[in-house]
Amino acid sequence: MKETKKRNWTEVLTTVPSFVWLTVFFVIPTLIVFGIAFHAPSADGGIASGVTMETWRSISNPNYPSIVWRTIWISAVTTLICILLSLPCAYAIARMTVKWRAVIAGLIMLPFWTSFIVRVFAWRTLLSPEGFLQRFLVAVGVVPADAILNYNSGAILVVSVYSFLPFAIMPIYTAAEKFDFSLLEAARDLGARSFFAFRKIFLPGVKRGVISAILMVFIPAIGSYVIPDLVGGQNSELIGNKIYQRTFPDRNLPHASALATITGFSVLVPLACVAWWMKRQDDREEKRLAAATERKLRGGAA
Repeated sequence: MKETKKRNWTEVLTTVPSFVWLTVFFVIPTLIVFGIAFHAPSADGGIASGVTMETWRSISNPNYPSIVWRTIWISAVTTLICILLSLPCAYAIARMTVKWRAVIAGLIMLPFWTSFIVRVFAWRTLLSPEGFLQRFLVAVGVVPADAILNYNSGAILVVSVYSFLPFAIMPIYTAAEKFDFSLLEAARDLGARSFFAFRKIFLPGVKRGVISAILMVFIPAIGSYVIPDLVGGQNSELIGNKIYQRTFPDRNLPHASALATITGFSVLVPLACVAWWMKRQDDREEKRLAAATERKLRGGAA
């Protein structure tokens, strides 16, 4: 009994630093931002005293629902494309020798040695009418000469996929590295097709890596403002652009806080859904293992 209590107290104490860190640097700032949204802006760019709902009424502007929807669908499509590209990449890297794994992983992380803004600005140059990419596409007849590749939602999507793809590859690769590939060989020996074995055996084996990849791509994508600011246009603004505009040029902190709160809920809802789904999957797995163990015990007793 004493050992159990001691172990419980040890577990509690080890979680205290993480709890304090999250409280100080996440919970309290989030509550402060949420509280600012219920005030009016002051003339000097600060926060006026008194509580008001005027900021939230201004959010009902017809432009904001379309901006929120554009932000969500671009972030969701970016996440989907990154996952679809990362799965075969992670699979291939995990099947390589240790030497080549290190080389490929280094190449994947190589872009991070360059400033994020510089990389996005390079894409802006590539997509410009005088850029190499547009000239090449015009030369091969893919797009007409007067096509505009920049300043639209498509450009934001392409650059977002490029920017966040490494965040999807690495967690899936980490999970694939621990996967037992002999299971795939056994499935093929039993007559399963390669795609069926990949879908039914490999994907469930790396599902936690896939979930981590989804979160690591979707969260920064939904709050991005550099990419739409440099390669998007006025008709392709995302919620991050509006938060920046309200914070700095307009000096309207309550309005920016309200938009940030909406963005936060847009992230927390998927997080809660993923946490609920993972718990449900774990419960099912525990029940399945318990049932299998019980059947074995009954068989042994018989």
